Amino acid sequence: MEKLVRDALQLFGIALSARQVAQLAVYERELLAWNQKFNLTAIRDVEGVRAKHFLDSMSCALAWREQPPRRLVDVGTGAGFPGIVLKIVYPALKLTLVESVGKKANFCGHIVQTLGLEGVEVLTARAEDVGHQPAHREKYDWAVARAVANLPVLAEYLLPLVKVGGGMLAQKGESGPAEAQSAERALQLLGGRLRQLVPVELPGVAEERYLVIIDKPAATPPAYPRKAGLPAKKPLL
Repeated sequence: MEKLVRDALQLFGIALSARQVAQLAVYERELLAWNQKFNLTAIRDVEGVRAKHFLDSMSCALAWREQPPRRLVDVGTGAGFPGIVLKIVYPALKLTLVESVGKKANFCGHIVQTLGLEGVEVLTARAEDVGHQPAHREKYDWAVARAVANLPVLAEYLLPLVKVGGGMLAQKGESGPAEAQSAERALQLLGGRLRQLVPVELPGVAEERYLVIIDKPAATPPAYPRKAGLPAKKPLL
């Protein structure tokens, strides 16, 4: 864990306390144990978990620097990335995790309980449905997702959840810049505007990574998101 602590500080300016390191150690242990039974993630080794899950999640800090969100929604969180890691880093964060696959949502609930995390809600639901619920629509400072869908589709999942003046953060691989271009019309329709692409370097990871940062200057029209399944079938291109 010493290397993780060093890397978090050097790469993202995150100084982890002993308590946070202990929480990440429990998270790692539980993830590896559950993974043997439930296939939550393709990454099955300790080094991979620390670089490609923990540090990758922490890279979101580059989007907001000294102003972390007070209320964050993580859509398609899977086994809790990046949301639960960000909750460990920012204990005051109010977090909602959205995951449609039951076994993954159950694991997230288990981790939240095991670590005694407060102010976390786990929704076993589809983003298209959550986007129309008054308790969640345009209620979040930031909405984040990692490798869930192409950017035009992802924007339709995330932007309806973000309050005007808030932001959307997509964690992307090498396709990030091309996806940002192809999402121009979708962003316009949904009230968003591309702010910037931030390259991310992770130790021992050769693939290119980007944070695609999108501002939300205008409200999302009530028709979006469309019915479950439709954004992926007919992206706003």
